[in-house]
Amino acid sequence: MRTSWLAGMTTRGTSFLAAGAASAIAGYLLGEHGLLCVGIALVALPLLAAFAARRAQYRLSCVRRINPPRVPVGHVATVTLRVENVSRLPSGLMLAEDTVPYALGTRPRYVLDRIERNGVRELTYPLRSDLRGRFEIGPLQLRLADSFGLVELGRSFSARTTFVVTPRVVPLARTVISRSWAGEGEGSSRLASTAGEDDVIPRAYRDGDDMRRVHWRSTARYGELMVRREEQRWRNRATILLDARSTAHMGSGAASSFEYAVSAAASVGVHISQEGLTGQLITESQVVKGGPFFQDALLDSLAVIRPSARRDLSAAIRQLRASGSGVIVAVAGRISVAEAEQLAACRTEGSQAIALLLAVSTWADQERARPAGGAGSDAPDAGRPGGDHDSAGSSQQRLAAVADRRSPAADGADATETAAAGRVLRESGWHVVTVDASTPLAAAWQRLPRGAEMLVPAVALPSHPGTMES
Repeated sequence: MRTSWLAGMTTRGTSFLAAGAASAIAGYLLGEHGLLCVGIALVALPLLAAFAARRAQYRLSCVRRINPPRVPVGHVATVTLRVENVSRLPSGLMLAEDTVPYALGTRPRYVLDRIERNGVRELTYPLRSDLRGRFEIGPLQLRLADSFGLVELGRSFSARTTFVVTPRVVPLARTVISRSWAGEGEGSSRLASTAGEDDVIPRAYRDGDDMRRVHWRSTARYGELMVRREEQRWRNRATILLDARSTAHMGSGAASSFEYAVSAAASVGVHISQEGLTGQLITESQVVKGGPFFQDALLDSLAVIRPSARRDLSAAIRQLRASGSGVIVAVAGRISVAEAEQLAACRTEGSQAIALLLAVSTWADQERARPAGGAGSDAPDAGRPGGDHDSAGSSQQRLAAVADRRSPAADGADATETAAAGRVLRESGWHVVTVDASTPLAAAWQRLPRGAEMLVPAVALPSHPGTMES
């Protein structure tokens, strides 16, 4: 597209043109040859500068790399910009500015004095975010100027790079969920013994089943591969249920119970993936299927998850029932006794079920205890534009508004309801731990018994403050 040669002229360049034109006209009218030459020189100088700047403008290439392209909240990634001059002439003075969402900080700026023919300049800067999400980095914007400051032309590259900030992942103890007792190795015999007599009723063959378990008589009868059920390989499957309802959480920003639940789901998902189990994530609005890249799919999904507007867990519980047998790990906020009864029915006999119940009233107390000016540290970040965070601010503000409207009596009722829901789950063989705002996830996870012990029928134990009943 053609542009005017006057486009991009600085104030100094425009002044040169005006003074040159006036000098040339005056010299011509007065017959002063020297004044005319000066005027022509003043007009020609900014025009030649514009020609040189435009020639360099469209002969540059840029490649951006982010290492690593996915980081947890609070970690730092490094961005490398490789700017190459592919023209036959050296470039002039340039100001480089990369486009970065406001939530990630200020835009980095660099001054490039001169890039020789086929020369390369590498620019680096760090990226760090306290908010999870998917961000678009770029495009790189260049402002090219001549040595005299007469012309300044802008150019914007089209290349953009995706930068993903995942929830914080906490290392979890292997004693709760591990491959050793989940139907692999020596643990398989122990699992079969806890389920009573071997079930010789065959079932359809699944990927990964041991061919030594094929029941050939049933295979011939049904015309497809059938295996004996006593191998118990279904225990190598784990399903994570995340309660993402906005009404089930309290607090605002990174210190809300919702962000704690998202971090817990990510930590459990990474843990089971590293232990070799087939994972699956279920929420009210989506299902992340297990597979060879479950960990990456899980983190990418949780990086952009937002509080749901649904009022109950019925949709997620239906998906959980349809997912089949296996280990269940539920991360729930405020749930009612009726919802706890539906969730308890999803556990099958002899399988492991874990529930992390968040005492959301403690996050509300934490929000109220924060000074009036202290909330500013989270609120501006949550509402910053950029990436997928345009809706994050409104979601977190709704959680904070709910916390402000609630009374201590309502918080006490929530605590009572959470305790009642925990009792319902424990009576159904679930292993429940209640987590408050001051409890680290790793410490809450260690309150759970060892994985093999969870397969033994539950025995009621006296409850103690800050501990778990199993």
